[in-house]
Amino acid sequence: MTVYVDDAIWHWHGRKWCHLLANDIDELHRFANAIGLHRISYQGPPRTSKPHYDITGFERSRAIALGAVTCDRTAIVTVLRQLRRKAA
Repeated sequence: MTVYVDDAIWHWHGRKWCHLLANDIDELHRFANAIGLHRISYQGPPRTSKPHYDITGFERSRAIALGAVTCDRTAIVTVLRQLRRKAA
């Protein structure tokens, strides 16, 4: 399975943020745990329609060091569509 991060471009509370997602929800949670994220920061059904974690630029760097694939917005949308098809 692959874990993805997009560019940290969203400014909020003085930090730049991005998204962490994966082809598989269980892999997403395992990877998030490996970079020190708490499960409570998961954003997905039923709260949101897109399973992901919002992460800071610092956490993004850790994710990349552990093997996350960097991608642009188009690739993120493609992964999210794949996840939606899996869930259906």
